[in-house]
Amino acid sequence: MSEDSSTSSGHRHDDVHGVTVRRLAIDGAVEFTPSVHRDERGLFASPYQEPAFTATFGWPLFPVRDLSHNVSARGVLRGIHFTSTPPGRAKYVYCPYGKVQDFLIDLRVGSPTFGCWDSTELGGDTCRAIYIPVGVGHAFLSLVDDSMIVYAMSKGYVAEDELAISPLDPALGLPLPAGITPLQSDRDRAAPTLAEALDRGLLSDDAVCRDVEAKLWQ
Repeated sequence: MSEDSSTSSGHRHDDVHGVTVRRLAIDGAVEFTPSVHRDERGLFASPYQEPAFTATFGWPLFPVRDLSHNVSARGVLRGIHFTSTPPGRAKYVYCPYGKVQDFLIDLRVGSPTFGCWDSTELGGDTCRAIYIPVGVGHAFLSLVDDSMIVYAMSKGYVAEDELAISPLDPALGLPLPAGITPLQSDRDRAAPTLAEALDRGLLSDDAVCRDVEAKLWQ
């Protein structure tokens, strides 16, 4: 299990059809930052643009089966959440209002980046979005009140398929911003560490996750 971590520094940024694309430290995870058009009325942005996504992956976004959002007060820490695979779920996530520190953690057993995390700031000022592959965990800490996160997902919600590991696991060492006391749900506070989840067989095999992801477009 790797405890290595990466942030946005040192990763290549490409401009694809007017969208800045950054491949994250988690294999298969990608950040998309669109142009934001501002005037005296406000702003306009397109967090998902098919040409940029297709140029990056070779195909457009998965067929969307579920579109959801949540709103969080400052200090709310949600995650680390992931879906048992199979069935698995891929996600496309952005923050249209507010600001969050977002984390991805590779939970695919056997992945070259298993146990690694990457972090980026999402917010209404940048309209940045992230593609989260099947089997990758997601968490965020809300930095201001009323932060909204929007999720486009490849499958609908099934409670028994949704799992969590602790974002406060010291072995992961997620760099939560100083000066904020995290507010968690009962479920997230009780979540196992990465090592405990691995011992309990809660994590999915990398090859299975990639096979499920490859079939999302069928």
